[in-house]
Amino acid sequence: MIEKNTFEYNNERAVLVALITPSQNETKAREYLSELAFLAETAGAEAVKSFLQRVENANPRTFVGKGKLEEIRHYVEENDIDLAIFDDDLTSKQVANIENELKIKILDRTTLILDIFAKRAQTATARTQVELAQYQYLLPRLTRMWTHLERQRGGIGMRGPGETQIETDRRIILDKISHLKDELKNIDRQKSIQRKNRGKLTRIALVGYTNVGKSTLMNLLSKSEVFAENKLFATLDTTVRKVIIDNLPFLLTDTIGFIRKLPTHLVDSFKSTLDEVRDADILVHVVDISHPQFEEQIEVVSRTLQEVCEAKDKPTLLVFNKVDAFTYVKKDDDDLTPRTRENIPLEELKQTWMAKMTGNCIFISAREKINIDALKERLYMMAKEIHQKRFPYNDFLFQKYDDLEME
Repeated sequence: MIEKNTFEYNNERAVLVALITPSQNETKAREYLSELAFLAETAGAEAVKSFLQRVENANPRTFVGKGKLEEIRHYVEENDIDLAIFDDDLTSKQVANIENELKIKILDRTTLILDIFAKRAQTATARTQVELAQYQYLLPRLTRMWTHLERQRGGIGMRGPGETQIETDRRIILDKISHLKDELKNIDRQKSIQRKNRGKLTRIALVGYTNVGKSTLMNLLSKSEVFAENKLFATLDTTVRKVIIDNLPFLLTDTIGFIRKLPTHLVDSFKSTLDEVRDADILVHVVDISHPQFEEQIEVVSRTLQEVCEAKDKPTLLVFNKVDAFTYVKKDDDDLTPRTRENIPLEELKQTWMAKMTGNCIFISAREKINIDALKERLYMMAKEIHQKRFPYNDFLFQKYDDLEME
């Protein structure tokens, strides 16, 4: 039976490897490596060096070319490196070949993300979802687990122990996957019943890229204590809290954060979490405006919501968080190079996005509690519109605001 892979990264030193290809230029490759370094840090490893290679396509045998692999090997041997992390998925053949050359542990991006999820899953639901994703990822890579067992040559009746063991483990894993899927179906049914039991209260879901401050905002609005940390995927479990703003109750949901190159196994496994987004009446898309690539993060989340959560037409409020951490570089008057996003001041960005979103966005700092009252008022007005459609005879709830408007 295959034992579940568990990795301990504490105090391990890692090198990161990525490719520059026609579909991924150097700027993007470096951005992805920066995010990969953050993932490694979240897992407990220290990323000490990054390697980039410009190629047309990944080498089917070793991912990078022979010369680059030799360069990595020399660095690994001279600097006491424990593992190499690749920014794209590797085949079992590539992992075996690279391990044979470097003599250290080899991980790809998906393996690293799955391990972070496994460490951070707190509830039975999250653990089941992550375990399913791990087995689904492991299944096509079983060959790597048995490279020490060679297949015997010959015809019928001459199959070696390696192939026999692989087939045995494949059956075991397929049975395990089937069992976990059944468990998740039961979980989905329970979650569905829970959502129905919440009645017709307006539902607002916090969505966004990982580490943009959704949980901090959740704690601020709901006065709860959802776990929040400056690391990727600090929150895996969906949290629902009842929030009341000026006598108007609604349900606020904190969901899992998205990320570029999110493994499809994880998307499939976290169906119950995504159902919270599908059932939401309003989406609050939280964005870290201090991040250099926040616009690309917006695109990643929006695309995932449309493709996976079927949330294209839901009312959405874009909340730019972390305005207190925003910085920009002012260009000199004699600098004639094209201006980039890093050269745009916050006030100009505000005007740009307010115009682009027809005013349906707001700028806050959840940590420093900047502009939170304005956010609450915006949420109140959006939730009020839905509430009045469902409960047309409950206008007494809004008497306070009506009186203020008459005055």
